Amino acid sequence: MVLCVRQDLNMGKGKIAAQCGHATLGAYQRAQRRNDRFLDAWTACGQKKIAVKIKDHDEMKSLSKAAKEKGLNAYAVCDAGRTQVPAGSYTVLAIGPGPEDLIDEVTGHLKLL
Repeated sequence: MVLCVRQDLNMGKGKIAAQCGHATLGAYQRAQRRNDRFLDAWTACGQKKIAVKIKDHDEMKSLSKAAKEKGLNAYAVCDAGRTQVPAGSYTVLAIGPGPEDLIDEVTGHLKLL
């Protein structure tokens, strides 16, 4: 699973950690509901997660579309706006779970957070 974190929102480290947690859980729950074919393998192999940087909401939308076109799960966190970012801001996009090579086709060009 790759967690794509928006840099334009200037979130603090704690906020990023919380949003990544929300994204991971949301993606996992969605994959469970959909009986995602990649879920069992991801769970059995240690639930790998990598955080990367993305510029803004436009890049998030583009990555989400690309992931879905490859049959990957894509889950975006929409923040409630109680702390650092405005309500309704999409903060983190989780892509996966899925095979590393397939996810890399979508996110391999992004820099680690």
